[in-house]
Amino acid sequence: MQNSGLIVSNPKVMMGKPVIRGTRITVELILEKLAAGQTEEQILRAHPHITREGIRAALEFAAEALQASVVYPLERVAS
Repeated sequence: MQNSGLIVSNPKVMMGKPVIRGTRITVELILEKLAAGQTEEQILRAHPHITREGIRAALEFAAEALQASVVYPLERVAS
């Protein structure tokens, strides 16, 4: 499933971070709120200009980004 164009990135908006189309709500912010225990309903009440589909698109975008062929830096272990 693709985000249907709901997640966009523009260097002039939020320094190019992926946002929900038509907003300045970043994918990062949605993930932080969900990780902090907020529900979709709480996020929607706090940001009435986004939709449930926008929240789900943000999650899907994040999951797809983590599946990409990216090498993540390893934690340095003191020797």
